[in-house]
Amino acid sequence: MTSPAVLFAPLMLLFTPPLPTGGQDAHLLPRAEQRDAPGADRAAPGWLAIEAARSVPAQAQVRIEQRVIIRIGPRSDSGRQNMSSFVAPRAAPSRRVVEREAGECLPVAAIGAVQPSRDNRLMLYMRDRRVYAARLERSCFARDFYSGFYVERNSDGMLCVDRDKLQSRNGVKCEVQKLHRLVAERD
Repeated sequence: MTSPAVLFAPLMLLFTPPLPTGGQDAHLLPRAEQRDAPGADRAAPGWLAIEAARSVPAQAQVRIEQRVIIRIGPRSDSGRQNMSSFVAPRAAPSRRVVEREAGECLPVAAIGAVQPSRDNRLMLYMRDRRVYAARLERSCFARDFYSGFYVERNSDGMLCVDRDKLQSRNGVKCEVQKLHRLVAERD
């Protein structure tokens, strides 16, 4: 329930007597009012307090920042069966997987999933069924990225070698040192 004092406060401000402009009580007025205090043309002091409270302070600078962080998750079990048959076929010994140089950058939006490998690399599974191996810096372990990673989106939308840092969900940050594409070759 609303307090009666809140309801009657505006009325009280209307009927408050004006502050004295000179004499002993002049020290109660703000300095600007002491200078211009001839008095009759001024608004009631109660309204000055309300106007001062309602006024918006002027801002000297406004800064707008936008930050987009992309999360790449681990592969699902069904995806592992489908993609692992493409990457490392065990039933067909006539196919072998060969690493090829992959350039310096990959589009982040094309990365579908990630999985750490035993040789301390991250396997990046692309949405178009290509597979890349990303070698991390020496001080990083691929097993820290078992639940995926975060990467901050750049203006070009690419994940580049020696530029972007991958952050695991437990807080480890690592740069990608080298990218290789894994290609299945026939003998």
